[in-house]
Amino acid sequence: MPTTLVNSIASWFLKKRFHQIELFLKYPNEVQNELLFNLIEAAKDTQMGKKYDFASIETYQTFTDRVPISTYEDYQDIIERSRNGETNIFWPTPIKWFAKSSGTTNAKSKFIPVSMESLEDCHYAAGKDLLCMYLNNNENSQMFTGKSLRLGGSKELYRENGTVFGDLSAILIDNMPLWAEFSSTPSNKVSLMSDWEYKMQAIVDETINENVTSLTGVPSWMLVLLNNALETTGKNNLFDIWPNLEVYFHGGVSFTPYKDQYKKILPKTDFKYYEIYNASEGFFAIQDQNNSSELLLMLDYGIFYEFIPMDTYGTPEQKIIPLSDVKLNKNYALIITTNAGLWRYKIGDTVRFTSINPYRIKVSGRTKHHINVFGEELIIENAEEALKKVCKKTKAEIVDYTAAPIFMQGKEKGAHEWIIEFKTPPKDIDYFNELFDNALKSLNSDYEAKRYNNITLNKPKIHLGRKNLFYDWLKQSNKLGGQHKVPRLSNTRCYIDELLHLNF
Repeated sequence: MPTTLVNSIASWFLKKRFHQIELFLKYPNEVQNELLFNLIEAAKDTQMGKKYDFASIETYQTFTDRVPISTYEDYQDIIERSRNGETNIFWPTPIKWFAKSSGTTNAKSKFIPVSMESLEDCHYAAGKDLLCMYLNNNENSQMFTGKSLRLGGSKELYRENGTVFGDLSAILIDNMPLWAEFSSTPSNKVSLMSDWEYKMQAIVDETINENVTSLTGVPSWMLVLLNNALETTGKNNLFDIWPNLEVYFHGGVSFTPYKDQYKKILPKTDFKYYEIYNASEGFFAIQDQNNSSELLLMLDYGIFYEFIPMDTYGTPEQKIIPLSDVKLNKNYALIITTNAGLWRYKIGDTVRFTSINPYRIKVSGRTKHHINVFGEELIIENAEEALKKVCKKTKAEIVDYTAAPIFMQGKEKGAHEWIIEFKTPPKDIDYFNELFDNALKSLNSDYEAKRYNNITLNKPKIHLGRKNLFYDWLKQSNKLGGQHKVPRLSNTRCYIDELLHLNF
């Protein structure tokens, strides 16, 4: 199909969709309020709807008074019943699919319900919107002349009691419309291979002769795949393999630690990077501007948003606020109510608003992945920004890292202990550490206060991780590929002690 025709069809869809987007841009709180009451109305005859008497809820205040904040642990029993085929528990339509989450913050795997409504009106709608926004900003795009190289979490789907579970990406691929499958590579057969290491080479072998125009996947694992492609072909950069490559759609983990490495293998100044924010529970935000790190919060995907300010999170003073009450540049824990029957559900992520009109965010970390043993409130966003600055100064490149507290013992003060695997290590790790400590101080006033004259915290302690340390750790835990992520920061030493044990 000629590019002009493809782009004309896409433009038609774009204009049609932009009218709806403009509606929630102009009336965000009204759209969210209407959405909430549509969800309540839809679920009023479910077991949960009857338990909290959804039929009589007429205001947001009544909703918040009556329906408690929930976690996966609160849902676990009813999700198991739903997986065993029981219906109408927390959502009126049968839940056939369950996205198996890797459970990096919890030893157990999680099975997140995925309804037909969330598939169509959230996940697939977001995929279309992402393409629409990209084409709107890049009218001369030739993306549809080739294929999108997708790297999902894969693994096969498992069927039990009439329901299906597996990685979200496998569920999306399994239900993908024919047109989307035709425009993607590798084939479904390769995408759904369960042996990650074998699959990586199979993807390279199948895609290096394709006309790949876009990339889609998690930055850490996509980088492994792309370096493998360069090694297999003996080429210097990716444009020597795929000359028409123009955009990389990424999400899942922060792009900050990997950006410079991508620029080396994609050495064109006009190459585009587009970020998305999605999870097994839903698709939340999309980068809607070229060369931006802000994500537009999508308000009409069947997800109602609430927020807990992180300065009160987990305390008796904790408060939950709607979208209309958020403030700029504050950290919030994200709470969602969805068209898959998750009601006031703590997803575990933290976000920061960079704009109120329209509502744009940055993902700042995880509620469980921060270090606050000494009142320093160190979040992932601080760590990644500091590492980026110091790597630039020292010409170092990072593969992966994690950090944990060194707890106070007797008169010995506490500290943060880091283990960093470098692709290109700094010449002087002590100098790197000094710059890093100073960068953290400049980014986080709480950390700076605790480090002042070593009053509470000593200087960070950094270990050099051996080659493939984090890869081997993930492999040992059966967590290679896809959505599996290295926990960056932790208030406990469980991750770092395992890694230090492996680091020989």
